Amino acid sequence: MSRNVALGQPTVGEEELAAVAAVFSSGWLSGAGPACLAFEKDFAGVAGVDNVLATSNCGTALHLALLTLGAGPGDEVIVGDYTFPATGHSVMWTGAKPVFADIRPDIWSVDPAAVEAAITPRTVGILAVDVFGQPADYDELRAIADKHGLWLIEDAACSSGATYKGRPAGSLADAAAFSFHGRKGITAGEGGALVSSRKDLVDHARKLHTYGIAPAIVRDASAELPVPTFDELGYNYRMSDVAAAIMRVQVERLPQLLKARATAAGWYQELLGGVEELILPVELDDRTHPWQSYVITLAPELDRGAVALALRERGVGCNFGTYASHVQPLYGQSEPCPVSADLFQRHIAIPMHANLDQDDVEYVAQVVQDVIALPTSRR
Repeated sequence: MSRNVALGQPTVGEEELAAVAAVFSSGWLSGAGPACLAFEKDFAGVAGVDNVLATSNCGTALHLALLTLGAGPGDEVIVGDYTFPATGHSVMWTGAKPVFADIRPDIWSVDPAAVEAAITPRTVGILAVDVFGQPADYDELRAIADKHGLWLIEDAACSSGATYKGRPAGSLADAAAFSFHGRKGITAGEGGALVSSRKDLVDHARKLHTYGIAPAIVRDASAELPVPTFDELGYNYRMSDVAAAIMRVQVERLPQLLKARATAAGWYQELLGGVEELILPVELDDRTHPWQSYVITLAPELDRGAVALALRERGVGCNFGTYASHVQPLYGQSEPCPVSADLFQRHIAIPMHANLDQDDVEYVAQVVQDVIALPTSRR
């Protein structure tokens, strides 16, 4: 093995260390403190909304969105099928049932026609997923939601910096949830954010994310000694100020990180575009793809497991794409999602991050071509 090219890699450095040092000096390391409030203001500019709540991860942000919109036992929420199961889990945490709808074959987000077909008298909302960051069809989804009196949530876990018809991810639904996990476009290792144009929704979520009371920083400014009253079940879903400090630097880096990922994606498109056994990801003309991942579709005759093993043996990080949620035993869904199920077996993610240079991408592309030509890569 001549080299290693990681599947994902954060872009962090001295600026993030300095930001963490400043938090250490401040004495406020815990959640929902001054750094979190400052990050929320910074991220509002990315998401195109006025109301942002920093959370411990995207799953908790989704849970808060669902709770504040009223999802609960006996309800059904239609969910785009091709996603990490945190999306479906967040629905189940409320007591509601996720109903998974099939996806578009080109950009892998939920098919609006499948959403329409899945609506029942128990449906209360739609949870669309921006798969690998490219936004779903929000105009069509909004029309369906309005027609049936439903709310709409954007799972924007991978979407920081993405756009849909000129509008930023985060501003496309009643609420949106972002992830800052280590493989995302901007990261503090973990973390998330709930965003919305609705102040009442985020204000309610802020209460719920601190066990059902106002965060300590609100009480800290009081001239008296307020003793909170617990009148609603809440959770500890707060982001720490250490993570928030890192995220403030990452938000500053975002334009250059997006540019670097788009450049790497362009190199892949050029180098792999003529390979018959592969279908490459597409970026629709009316959207900006943040390229959280670069996922290729293998021809049916290729053995994905053998391909992955051979890539890793040659130092190329890889993994499957994401999950066809409806086949997971937890959810017990009998209704098939054939497009999602097929791609779940054929997708493979190859290295994508902002630290890739042209030599890295050329190496990965050559190894991919060499590996899929091997007899052992055939079924």
